[in-house]
Amino acid sequence: MKVLLWCVLCLALLVNVSTSFAFDGVQQVLISVGTGVVAIGSGVGLFLMRTRRT
Repeated sequence: MKVLLWCVLCLALLVNVSTSFAFDGVQQVLISVGTGVVAIGSGVGLFLMRTRRT
């Protein structure tokens, strides 16, 4: 599960950065917001799944 979340996080970040080069205007904003939400969600998932050190 963690590997999948890492892949989703990396892919979302890559798409988010590349949208600024490929799209303009509202389309760029919508794609960027969508991939940003996915990146934040997978980051939170990874944070919640981390092993706790004592």
